[in-house]
Amino acid sequence: MSKTIIDTNFIFPNQKSLYKGKVREVYNINDEQLVMVATDRLSAFDVVMPKGIPYKGQILNQIATKMMAETEDLVPNWLVATPDPNVAVGYLCDPFKVEMVIRGYMSGHAAREYKAGKRMLCGVVMPEGMTENDKFPRPIITPATKAEMGDHDEDISREDILAKGIVSEEDYVVLEDYTRKLFQRGTEIAAERGLILVDTKYEFGKTKDGKIVLIDEIHTPDSSRYFYADGYQERQDSGEAQRQLSKEFVRQWLIANDFQGLEGQTVPFMSDEYIETVSERYIELYENITGDTFVKGDVSDIQNRIEANVLSYLG
Repeated sequence: MSKTIIDTNFIFPNQKSLYKGKVREVYNINDEQLVMVATDRLSAFDVVMPKGIPYKGQILNQIATKMMAETEDLVPNWLVATPDPNVAVGYLCDPFKVEMVIRGYMSGHAAREYKAGKRMLCGVVMPEGMTENDKFPRPIITPATKAEMGDHDEDISREDILAKGIVSEEDYVVLEDYTRKLFQRGTEIAAERGLILVDTKYEFGKTKDGKIVLIDEIHTPDSSRYFYADGYQERQDSGEAQRQLSKEFVRQWLIANDFQGLEGQTVPFMSDEYIETVSERYIELYENITGDTFVKGDVSDIQNRIEANVLSYLG
């Protein structure tokens, strides 16, 4: 029996369609609800790795659902129920075709662009004289167009989003407002747990009655970057790398093994031992981000477990 879930092909009652993203698989139930299964697939540089990471889907799903509960007083979300550790059920929404990326610190993609000499990211000016992992004077919103599986997300400016009619100005104002409110709350939650929320992305959709809601995931290690707060300034002052809680450790391992998702590059071999260390790191992320002890789900037969729990929920 498989210990990870890489792919699903369930047939649920009143199922209309199945969409497969990089990590999540979304089942449309009667054009009313979505059943979202968080798989154990690992995506980096917009490429899905050949092996799954034990418990990763459960970790992402449970962080996201907990964080949605902790922010629903600020921003409405799509979530209705979580019938299985790997499953979220919510309202059918029409997703906006942009990811709202917000950065409190110059890290990751922003730092790589800055090192390349660029001082403008998605139409937003980055100040001169910054060092990697420095805090921005004010968090910056740097949207990306949402890619299909296997394609690269692309930076896009607010001006281009409006000019191309991807999002109306009226809706975009709401997306920006929600993004800043969620990031502020996420920053406060992280601080309570001795962490710094460095950057993250949010996705939004519209319900059938036209309400804009938060969808997908929120404040997970796949969608966000965290630093440990303790020693942050000392490490900055001495030019040391920050202690990170994010998927960045996978990206750095791939870069060190000559892979950045570019044409002609091959995904390096991931040994079972390395996969196990990634799984352990995700569990560490879960416990630090949520403040809860991680309880491993029964993985003796994940496919049947998920199917049975969803069927029971759908009644």
